[in-house]
Amino acid sequence: MTQCFILLFLGVFVRKKKNKSGVISIQVIAKVNGKSKLLKTIGSSPDLQAIEELVNKGKEYIQNYRGQQVLNFSDPKSIFRSVFAAVSSHKEVGTERLLGAIFNEIGFNKVEDSLFKYLVFSRLIQPVSKLKTTEYLFLYKEIEISSQQIYRYLDRLHSSQKELVQQISYLHTRKVLQDDISVVFYDVTTLYFEIDQEDDLRKTGFSKEGKHQNPQIVLGLLISKHGYPLAYEIFEGNKFEGHTMLPVIDAFKSKYNLDQLVVIADSGLLSKTNVQELQDKGYEFVLGGRIKNESRPIKQKILELALAHGQSAVIEKGDLRLIISYSDDRAKKDRYNREKGLKKLEKQIRRGKLTKSNINNRGYNKFLKLEGEISVAIDYDKLKQDACWDGLKGYLTNAKMNKDQVIENYQHLWQIESAFRVSKSDLRVRPIYHRLQRRIEAHICISFVAYKIHRELDRQLKERKAKISANTAIEIAKTIYSITANMPDGTELEHLLITNQRQKQLLNIFPEYFG
Repeated sequence: MTQCFILLFLGVFVRKKKNKSGVISIQVIAKVNGKSKLLKTIGSSPDLQAIEELVNKGKEYIQNYRGQQVLNFSDPKSIFRSVFAAVSSHKEVGTERLLGAIFNEIGFNKVEDSLFKYLVFSRLIQPVSKLKTTEYLFLYKEIEISSQQIYRYLDRLHSSQKELVQQISYLHTRKVLQDDISVVFYDVTTLYFEIDQEDDLRKTGFSKEGKHQNPQIVLGLLISKHGYPLAYEIFEGNKFEGHTMLPVIDAFKSKYNLDQLVVIADSGLLSKTNVQELQDKGYEFVLGGRIKNESRPIKQKILELALAHGQSAVIEKGDLRLIISYSDDRAKKDRYNREKGLKKLEKQIRRGKLTKSNINNRGYNKFLKLEGEISVAIDYDKLKQDACWDGLKGYLTNAKMNKDQVIENYQHLWQIESAFRVSKSDLRVRPIYHRLQRRIEAHICISFVAYKIHRELDRQLKERKAKISANTAIEIAKTIYSITANMPDGTELEHLLITNQRQKQLLNIFPEYFG
């Protein structure tokens, strides 16, 4: 009996079909998406010898149709080689399916530049220089583009699309939060550049990254509850962080015509000027308190509260309230950090590495004192006094909230710290290789959008009760490829390669993105 030969993967084979009249038709059939498709009828005959000749012609047809080799199922190696011989291309598509869907749902596809999307994706997938980005797009996305095209696009993004991008992000955030944008969180960070010379924007200043010798910029970020980015602004590297808050908040409030905002910020933004301006402009606020810097009567009241774990109290300060809370966990952390700092100081003193020039009020150096003219020693009395404050946290506010609401809202501030941590590590706002201010600003804009997508992916994962993080989802998506093969009829067949349980897990979480 004649064996059934097949061109694997393309699913092309010779079929004998018996008609009601008893005549046997010889057909070339292709399997496409599980369905049989007639490619050609070779002929028909009731004669067995003629049928065998027609079968051979069918095999020749398959061989000649696309120059492929007809294989027998009994030869697995040939079948395997045939699979790959039919493949015309392969590319990573998982991130496009996953991140592209979220990109479109937010509304960023309204930016009519495909390059915008791919630059955002590269921030999420493989954050590197623009030159390396061109290599990544070519190798993994089969997109050929030059670094000069990217630079020209950054100029266009800065001049004509930056406002649209922020508008899209804001409208999506309003939708997710059901129009509740009444509470906003503000913080700043610094981004340094590996250059020697300053310019009008990149200047040396106090670096939160410890790169005091490097020119830097100051980045101010405003986010909503649940960590959605609302607005950002960049400032000169030597700008005092306390002077950045009101310009960003005022511009945001005016831009979107908001009536009332409650501003949450940490103690680094607490200054008499900021407090007065916030009050003068009608803002409600909750600022991290510097309770150790309060007046002696206020400090005495705080220590006399003798709060237990989870307790809080209010101390009136004119038209403001200073809310004090106590936590055992915070006390443990404060104690650990102080003892760690003390050990470091003692070690440096034993080695003779501390001199008069080290005496300042920064970090745990505040526990040092001078003995005689040059002798440096640890002031253990100060250490003992400092321990009295372990576990205590202050919040200065004029908000119409009760003390528990104030504390609860302030605790959301960690999300902005998380935003900086994500943007500077997972998304890597740094490294920034640009020298022109407009391109630096465009780079920050792309990182802003990347963080927005990252945050929305995280929200959807939680909403779907998935047990993986946004970073893990992206890493899995990066392993999902599709292969394209040429069909005998001239069409192309694309197939998603799913080879392990982690990939299947992601498909089960987002079936609509990978269908």
